[in-house]
Amino acid sequence: MKHSDFIQQLDEPQILAAIRTAESKTTGHIRAVVSKRRCADPLAAARKHFHALGLQNDPHRNGVLIFVAPRSHTFAIYGDSAVHERCGDEFWNTLRDEMLEHLKGGRYTDALVHGISKAGDLLAAHFPVGEKTTE
Repeated sequence: MKHSDFIQQLDEPQILAAIRTAESKTTGHIRAVVSKRRCADPLAAARKHFHALGLQNDPHRNGVLIFVAPRSHTFAIYGDSAVHERCGDEFWNTLRDEMLEHLKGGRYTDALVHGISKAGDLLAAHFPVGEKTTE
């Protein structure tokens, strides 16, 4: 699928609202990136974009990036070290499978909103607004 076709099918205000809602409950940050290029290794690409956006610079290490490459029909969810320490692989694998069902059905906005909401719930549980961390 072309990048532009994918983007045109997204409800950007709904996605941005999901990010705002999720981030309102946590000190964490969530970003979504849609790549224009094909991607053989979406996790490596997600990591690259995560660093390019400077999300690793947060002292809490609690950022999450959702990366989608529609031209290669791939995506990945990348969480910084403190997030991953708290949820482990099982959370990411479940979230990936849930998002994949939406994507396979052509419900691209739903996939992103679902991923953002679930990541937001995880961040709110472990990094709530107003909580001081020692990390």
